Amino acid sequence: MELEALLNYPRALPAMPRAVSDLLAEMNKEDPSPKRVGELISRDPALTTRVLRLSNSAFFRVSRKIGSADEAVSLLGMTHVRSLVMAAALGGSFKSVPGIDLTQFWRYSLQAADIAKSLAGLLHQNQGNAFTAGLIHAIGILVMHIAMPDRMQPLDFSTPPLDLNRAAAERAMLGYTYAEVGAGMAEKWQFPEEMVSALSNQFTPFEGESYDPLAGLIHLASWRARAQELQLDDNGLAATFPDMVGLTLGLDLDSVLGKDPSEWSFSQALGAFIS
Repeated sequence: MELEALLNYPRALPAMPRAVSDLLAEMNKEDPSPKRVGELISRDPALTTRVLRLSNSAFFRVSRKIGSADEAVSLLGMTHVRSLVMAAALGGSFKSVPGIDLTQFWRYSLQAADIAKSLAGLLHQNQGNAFTAGLIHAIGILVMHIAMPDRMQPLDFSTPPLDLNRAAAERAMLGYTYAEVGAGMAEKWQFPEEMVSALSNQFTPFEGESYDPLAGLIHLASWRARAQELQLDDNGLAATFPDMVGLTLGLDLDSVLGKDPSEWSFSQALGAFIS
C-alpha cells in the first residue's frame, strides 16, 4: 500500500476525539489556562474518569481523594496532564492491533517518552513536547499493522517491530517507514508543526539541510528504549549507540544511558492508565 493510500485508509487512522483536540490546542498555547483545561476535561466523562483514576493512584500519594478535573490539573501540573490526554486518546483509539503485543508496545513507547523528556531537560528543551513526541514516535507501526496485517506478518517474523533495524526493513519493503506514517497521522490530528517534523525526521535528524533537535532526542530515546527491550549488554550498547546524533546534540553514551528507564515510576503508572 502506498503511503498516501495508507494515510487515507479509514480503519487504520482513528479520528482524534474532539475533547482531546481541544485540549491539545489549549495546552499548545504559550500560556495555557489551567481553568480552561479543567473545563475541557470535564466535558468528556470517560476522559474525566481516567484522569481522576491516575490522580488518585499510589504514584501521586495524595492525602485526600481528588474529585474533580480542576483539582487534578492543579495536582498533576500541565506536563503530566498533557501526557494523560495523549494516553487517553491513544489507549482509546488502539484497543487491538493484529500482530502487536500492545503491553510491550506501550511499555516501550513510555520508556522512550521518559528518556526523551530527561534528555530534553539536559539540553534545556521543552520537556513536555519531548515526552509527547517520544510517546507517539512509533504510532505508525500500529497504523501499518491495522491497514496491512498480511504484509506486516512476514516482516515481523524476519525483523520484529522493536528491532533496531526495523525502519530499514520497512523502507526496503514499502519505500517508507513508520516515521512517515506517524508524521502523517500527527498532521491529520493537527499536532504542532514541530512535532510533525520531529516524527518525520527521527531517523535522520541532522542530514542534508535538516537540523531538528527534537527529532534527534527521539532518535536517541528510541535507541535506548529498544536496547532496553532487547536487553543489550554493555558491548551491544556501545556498538549500536548512534554516536553522530549524540555528538551533534552534545550527548555521549553515558549521558543517554543515564538512569535505567525501568525505574521511572511515572511511566509505570501511565502504562496502567493506557491499558
